[in-house]
Amino acid sequence: MTTTDADQGTQPPATVCYRHPKRESYVRCTRCDRYICPDCMREAAVGHHCVECVREGSKSIRQARTVFGGRATGAAVPVVTYVLIALNGLMYLAELVRPEIVDRLSALGQGLVGPDGQSYVFDGHTYPGVETVGIAYGEWYRLITSAFLHVLPTQGLFGITHILFNMYSLLFLGRVIEGQLGRVRYLALYLISALGGGVAEYLIAPTDSAVGASGAIFGLAAAYYVFSRRLRYDPLGGSRLIVGFLLWMAISAGITSWEGHLGGLLTGGAVGLAFAYAPRNRQALVQAAGAAVMVLVLVALVVLKTQELTGSA
Repeated sequence: MTTTDADQGTQPPATVCYRHPKRESYVRCTRCDRYICPDCMREAAVGHHCVECVREGSKSIRQARTVFGGRATGAAVPVVTYVLIALNGLMYLAELVRPEIVDRLSALGQGLVGPDGQSYVFDGHTYPGVETVGIAYGEWYRLITSAFLHVLPTQGLFGITHILFNMYSLLFLGRVIEGQLGRVRYLALYLISALGGGVAEYLIAPTDSAVGASGAIFGLAAAYYVFSRRLRYDPLGGSRLIVGFLLWMAISAGITSWEGHLGGLLTGGAVGLAFAYAPRNRQALVQAAGAAVMVLVLVALVVLKTQELTGSA
């Protein structure tokens, strides 16, 4: 005859949490039936789930998306907008401390001179350790880095209002557009618009100095106009907004780079169209293709302009 634990006056071993073996537990996960302690419990419609079952269950839930394909909750806080504003602010501080940064990162300008004392525009010569003919002797990154620089108080009429106005516009537009597009698409739109502004400057006025985020911001304004027409929802007043930006471009033509403004406006509008009207069944592919085509067009325009300038050098 077998003697049980009860007959001997002993208790069966206590059940413990599967994740915390030193904690007694008498509650089971209603999905996997394992014992869980209070720290591992997650309330469910019926009973409690363990953290692993909750994690596995969330994988099977389809993420909510905006009309344009971005994660609906991915831009609850406009992180990319804040990062872009911070980068512009840090670069402005760097300019104040080291003004020569402007000469190294700005777009073309007659103030940029090469080893022979000539302009950094084309002259057809090769110098030791320097690329032959191109923007600032091959420093093509200036087409995009110039969008993160701004006029210093000692450099022009605008002074510090240049960066303040641009950053206010970026915050005003960016927080809405980032919510509509999600972070990745929004960042692509911003950078391609900035590149479009730099390319337009190069095409129309290759010897003029140009700095500022205005090209990228004009691109955001054009894209927002497209998005508001697509959604038929316009919290910022897209029509008035785009008219205001066009007036800004016209009024500032004699003071700032209208070429960069125009380039950003056209580029942002084109990318915005690709993002807004991509078919739903292959949305991400069409949007990526549209952005890539826009970049290729800008590169082709730069190549053609380079050939024109080197041919006439």
